[in-house]
Amino acid sequence: MAAEGKVTGQSQEQFLLLAKAARGAALASLIHQVLEAPGIYVFGELLDMPAVRELADSEFSPVFRLLTIFAYGTYADYLAEAANLPPLTEAQKNKLRHLSVVTLAAKIKVVALFFPEFSPHWDYLVLVTNMFPQCIPYSVLLEQLQLKNVRQLEDLVIEAVYADVLRGSLDQRNQRLEVDYSIGRDIRREELSTITRTLQEWCQGCEVVLSGIEEQVSRANQHKEQQLALKQQIESEVANLKKTIKVTTAAAAAATSQDPEQHLTELREPAPGTNQRQASKKTSKAKGLRGSAKIWSKSN
Repeated sequence: MAAEGKVTGQSQEQFLLLAKAARGAALASLIHQVLEAPGIYVFGELLDMPAVRELADSEFSPVFRLLTIFAYGTYADYLAEAANLPPLTEAQKNKLRHLSVVTLAAKIKVVALFFPEFSPHWDYLVLVTNMFPQCIPYSVLLEQLQLKNVRQLEDLVIEAVYADVLRGSLDQRNQRLEVDYSIGRDIRREELSTITRTLQEWCQGCEVVLSGIEEQVSRANQHKEQQLALKQQIESEVANLKKTIKVTTAAAAAATSQDPEQHLTELREPAPGTNQRQASKKTSKAKGLRGSAKIWSKSN
């Protein structure tokens, strides 16, 4: 693709150099060659040349109008004026159809961004439409490009992909074209103000999103500081409790003149012989009960 783009740039520069010296019929013929040349999809520099602009008021005005359609219009625009324009070769038709697909993809993206119902959340939609491809139904493409069947449409799209005009995939199951990327087309001078306003709105939306992110980061940092302070407080209280227990244990051991650890062990375990005394008491009680039972039976 890079080599192809380099060759295309060189051929476009050659056409521009030839156009500087051409006039009249020679310039009109050169324009036809540019419109047919593979890989050339931008025509703004050619349109800005004084000699080309002079064609608009000459007998070659249809050629100039055809050039403007390739720069800004679509295949449907050509068909609407076909009676007053020069006929197209098959290569020129396919090129104009490629450019028409690019325009359709751009229009779908703009509708998604600026549809009035979603205007309160347009900054979110900017992110969404950049993440997901623009989907153009086959029915729309067939109508706009005036193709007879889906096979012709898919062949045209594949050709556009190989020409690096767009990148995407053909969704045959849902009958649509998913466009991930497309080239930029020439821009009219009167559209610059609209583009400037759109970019300003986009910058404002970015600032809103950025301020929201900064606010969330600030809240997260505050929560982190609170949790760290709480952790330190708990650790301090635990340390103080350990010291208190140790001091209390040492004081109790000192009062009984015993080692603190031995004192704690004695507190946890019963004194030796306690279990034996309790067992002997139970045994004596049992014997007493059996003895009383014998006396009662004899008396009866």
